[in-house]
Amino acid sequence: MQDLDWLEAQSIYILREAKSRIERLAMLWSLGKDSNVMIWLAKKAFLGQVPFPVMHLDTGLEFPETYAFRDRYAKEWGLNMIADDCPPIEATDPTLPPNSRIAARKTLGLAEALKKYELQGIIAGIRRDEQATRAKERYFSPRGLDGAWDFRDQPPEFWDQYHFDLPPGAHLRIHPLLHWTEVDIWRYIRREKIPVVPLYFAREGKRFRSLGEIGITFPIVSEAANIDEIIVELEHTREPERAGRAMDHDSEDAFERLRVAGYM
Repeated sequence: MQDLDWLEAQSIYILREAKSRIERLAMLWSLGKDSNVMIWLAKKAFLGQVPFPVMHLDTGLEFPETYAFRDRYAKEWGLNMIADDCPPIEATDPTLPPNSRIAARKTLGLAEALKKYELQGIIAGIRRDEQATRAKERYFSPRGLDGAWDFRDQPPEFWDQYHFDLPPGAHLRIHPLLHWTEVDIWRYIRREKIPVVPLYFAREGKRFRSLGEIGITFPIVSEAANIDEIIVELEHTREPERAGRAMDHDSEDAFERLRVAGYM
């Protein structure tokens, strides 16, 4: 189990490196537990303020509780929020499985935002333990001119030395939570008293372990109704975190295809 102070310090260092080296920067806010921790860390890193836009790629399919959370905490946390609508499903790759096409709308939405706001860097709240493909990521991960990710050609990151040189039109994905685990996230939420969408807590024997869109995200069987109970549950389960995500049960290569194409 990692020390929370060390995890926090490493993430703050990465956020400060990104802000000091990348001129046009934004942070993705999925409204889930990880991105809320990421915003909290950014506020700690920059004297209580998030000094770059926070972007919600809106498919229009979030749960009502998620939208209520966004509207409340965007104001309370003083966020400069961008909430542009994602392109329709008809614009996505028709060869993808149906569930993955819904997720692919966010890929297209991000590509539009990168161009519209001329962004050079995007901060995202992914973790290595969350999904096998994400384990191949770097803290500062270059994306090609088309937004594509070449997981076979990732720069080495030794002794906290990161690569920032990119051709015009390309961008970096920054992953300050890459070294955290799901249990670490919840332990930090408990310590810092970070608000989260209430769907994470069990009601009538079910709760959401991972939040996504309506229709492709489903609750798990659980009696964990508070953070302490969630941590105990996670310490004893062998079920994957994204078991309730329908897209993760599509064809074997669907998630990797999405990631290579620019999905978060």
